[in-house]
Amino acid sequence: MSGRTAPATGRPNAAADLAAAPARRGADAGPGLWVTDTEPASVDTLKLRADRLQRLRAMMREKNYAAVLLFDPYNQRYATGSRNMFGYFLRNSSRYFFVPTEGPVILFEYPQSAHVSTQLETVQEARHSKIVWSSVAGRDVQSARDFAREIADLVREYGRGSDKVGLDRCGHLLALALEREGCSVTDCQQEILHVRRLKTDEEISCLKLSMAAAEAAVASVRTAVRPGVSEQELFALMYGEVLRQGGEFIETRLLTSGQRTNPWFSEASGRHVRPGELVALDTDVIGCFGYFSDFSRTFFCGPGRPTAYQKTLYQLAHEQIEHNIAILKPGLAYREVAERAWAIPQKFVERRYTSVLHGVGMHGEAPYIAHLQDFSAFAGDGLLEAGMVVSVESYIGEVGGPEGVKLEEELLITDTGTERITRFPFEDDLMSRQN
Repeated sequence: MSGRTAPATGRPNAAADLAAAPARRGADAGPGLWVTDTEPASVDTLKLRADRLQRLRAMMREKNYAAVLLFDPYNQRYATGSRNMFGYFLRNSSRYFFVPTEGPVILFEYPQSAHVSTQLETVQEARHSKIVWSSVAGRDVQSARDFAREIADLVREYGRGSDKVGLDRCGHLLALALEREGCSVTDCQQEILHVRRLKTDEEISCLKLSMAAAEAAVASVRTAVRPGVSEQELFALMYGEVLRQGGEFIETRLLTSGQRTNPWFSEASGRHVRPGELVALDTDVIGCFGYFSDFSRTFFCGPGRPTAYQKTLYQLAHEQIEHNIAILKPGLAYREVAERAWAIPQKFVERRYTSVLHGVGMHGEAPYIAHLQDFSAFAGDGLLEAGMVVSVESYIGEVGGPEGVKLEEELLITDTGTERITRFPFEDDLMSRQN
């Protein structure tokens, strides 16, 4: 058919996959282990991909979907392991996957780039996207019609009698065009994120490997903190080490110093660090193998010693982190977490970090548990479950205060409690009770 590449044929075993796919194989790789630029040699990546797709399809069967259309690059990667021009497609929803509950996964790809993904056993066929450059060319209406007709044909072929199609994100013209073609269109993003809340063993291994690389990046910042260095220089060091370690990009620019640490959420600037100041950062790294690494640290710039006030901020933040980690266990309701969370001293309440914790996977994910006073505005009901990976947050700073402290730890919810994924130490000079 015009506009299609040759199908990526399904193969019955891992050995055949390894022999046929254009991927590099490590000398010690056993059956089921791929070595590519974006997947770890130490993880069974065939199982990683198979388990994720199986979980997605289990939800689809339960909800009677004919298919889902995945425009979100994170969901695409979760369902198939495919990654192509990730940053570009974060803003430009013109690459999409047709994932039926049963049947072939079909990639609608940017022209001439299907070879990037058709090596994967999760992708059975690739076609050209119908909506590439449609807005620039002034062809959105026509492109939406062509897009919808092709998808509706696939729904009729593979839908098992259902016409329900889930969209994780897309332009409204596409959704309207699908409805005109007889599809029942619904937003499936929330349901997909619910599926992704629990991590497989292979995902947990990926998260740990990604964290090791992120910690190396933060170590490069810690070593470089000195009078005269700029926030942007420090951020560039962290970003460069993330890339050098095999990570992908950083979602935010949260690295500040001195008075710019209070309030939180200022972005790295050209400001130069001065002796006796704090330097705070949040990693927010889309790291190795597409998995998020999210922890925060605050450092002291010498020479000299931290002030009593700086130590107080740091020790309160550390106390908040440790208290909130200690209460976590499977079966605890989200609201119970909020109710039992560390009581923030009144003078720091206004500038609190909104969440007690949030989920971690391929980015910040479910669950999201807000502080009790913010719970009705930001959080929902649910229970902590073994297999969730979360980051526990703290920011301590007061209105009118000279500085603030940001700390955060990433951990796994286990059958009995928690296991830390972050291993980066806290600062002895800021933890010390002595002047």
